[in-house]
Amino acid sequence: MTRPATHIWRLLKWGRTAAKHGALRGIERDPNTPSPVRRLTRLARLGTFPPAVPDYAGAFRDIGPAAIKLGQSLATRPDLVGEEAANNLLSLQDSLPPVAFSEIEAAVAATFDQPLDTLFLSIDPVPVGAASIAQVHKAVTSDGRQVALKVLRPGIREKFARDIQTYEWAAAHVEAMGDEAARLRPRATIANFKRWTNTELDLRREAASASELAESMRGFEGYRVPTIDWDRTNGRVMTVEWIDGVKISDREALIAAGHDLEELAERLVLAFLTQAISGGFFHADMHQGNLFVQADGTIVAIDFGIMGRIDRRARQWLAEILYGLTTGNYQRVAEIHFEAQYVPSHHSVGEFATALRAVGEPMRGKPVKELSVGQMLDGLFAITRDFDMQTQPHLLLLQKTMVMVEGIATQLNPEINMWDTSAPYVRSWIRDELGPEAALADAVKENMATLLRLPDLVRRVEEKFPPKGGAPEAAPLPEVELMWDRKAKKRNGGWFGYVISAAIGAGAVAGALALGWIG
Repeated sequence: MTRPATHIWRLLKWGRTAAKHGALRGIERDPNTPSPVRRLTRLARLGTFPPAVPDYAGAFRDIGPAAIKLGQSLATRPDLVGEEAANNLLSLQDSLPPVAFSEIEAAVAATFDQPLDTLFLSIDPVPVGAASIAQVHKAVTSDGRQVALKVLRPGIREKFARDIQTYEWAAAHVEAMGDEAARLRPRATIANFKRWTNTELDLRREAASASELAESMRGFEGYRVPTIDWDRTNGRVMTVEWIDGVKISDREALIAAGHDLEELAERLVLAFLTQAISGGFFHADMHQGNLFVQADGTIVAIDFGIMGRIDRRARQWLAEILYGLTTGNYQRVAEIHFEAQYVPSHHSVGEFATALRAVGEPMRGKPVKELSVGQMLDGLFAITRDFDMQTQPHLLLLQKTMVMVEGIATQLNPEINMWDTSAPYVRSWIRDELGPEAALADAVKENMATLLRLPDLVRRVEEKFPPKGGAPEAAPLPEVELMWDRKAKKRNGGWFGYVISAAIGAGAVAGALALGWIG
């Protein structure tokens, strides 16, 4: 087990790095930042000379690969970190220094039980993309097919394990402050981040995710997923069909190629809704660098390291919430939040519906360009605090992806209205899934299943297995011993010195925790 002193030393280095790049300034000024964290970040920057313009990307890059991945996620959230920080963090997505090709070639060769020349005729030594976890090279297989070869950076799994362990330790101590810190559940947020990144660090799972998404979207015209070459894929190497197309972010090139940008924007939104609501399995890294448009107008998605899942009951709630917001039925939206147990039952459904109306009404019927996302989110955050809503980590990934999709769709068509675009699809899905015929079919299926489980159900006690709400049961969190626990004090001596040292290094919370809470 890593000692507290080791965690504190890492936090000290990260905090000083963030301070030198000016990346702690936003944390200090954020009114939602807990007072102890604000004081610690001020202490962390003592003796540094931060630049007038913060360099967030430089701070995350210098801190390490796990911080880079977190920074990549925050780059898609200008509504949370601000336009300046988001634009600065965009450089983390596809402009990192590549690993030397000799190391990549050796890593690829080590993963296969046969010589490389039996698998590939050639591998381009110049990468087409280099990210925090892996880099991609264009290659030609031994049977003459052009493919993209994705290879994990050497030693990246070990680096992530070390850094995330310290994130968990820091999150536990911050959450122990209580109040707002406890409500935002930083430990659960870091646990989700750990699961997502561990999936990305196993390229076989990414390949399986791509295959599953391709199967679920087979009937959706104009959207597809590249084919996986399973014979040339393992845990550290993934080989996938090469895609020729225009990046969806290159608006001028799309226009020059004759594509209908309004139709592309609408199709992208509907593709996401189909994945999230119909399938419950969605591509959760839909930033502009991961979407291409082919000559025939087909949208092709790549990079399936981060995927999201929503169970059927949560999808029903989500669809009803979206439809309720588009139609102004705030009472039903409020009822769903109580049914899902997102809002504690001691609050008033009617008061919550009124609070939702105050946020939703200004948005209805307007194109995205006329809306202030920042004001909208400020209103939503105020509601979560006023009604004691805990952060739902299983929905954070969905929320992040929805913001990404909205941003890309708006870039393609500034006049798009997300509500109007979503409403017909959501209305149709609700009719099919929640209408009388569907309800009858579900009832028959569930009742038969209950009868078959009756002998086991009799042995259960309701107090031990209470009905669940909308949030899935949380995965067990790792045990983290707090510095101020009596046992820790006896084993490690007085903890006061640790607290002082932690104060200097708490700037890491700026990247790993404080911004993550708001998401």
